[in-house]
Amino acid sequence: MTKPKKLVFTWSWPRTTPERESLVTILFNAKGGGTELVFKHERFFDEKARDDHKRGWTGLLEGLERYLAGESRA
Repeated sequence: MTKPKKLVFTWSWPRTTPERESLVTILFNAKGGGTELVFKHERFFDEKARDDHKRGWTGLLEGLERYLAGESRA
C-alpha cells in the first residue's frame, strides 16, 4: 500500500489453484471535498471468473455508495 494513494493485493478463494489468483488495484484520488476510488481487478483465469467478480464487486460498490450517501437498504 502506498499511503494514502494506492492499495494493491492478490485475490483468491481458499483452496483454489495458483492460476486462479487475480490482482486488485484501488487508487484513492482526492476529488472535490472527498475521495474518488478507481478500482481495477485483473488477471482472471477465464471470462466466467471475470464476469462473476464483476457482478460481485458491482453490488458491493453500489452498496458502499448508498451507505456513504446515507441511504438505508430497503
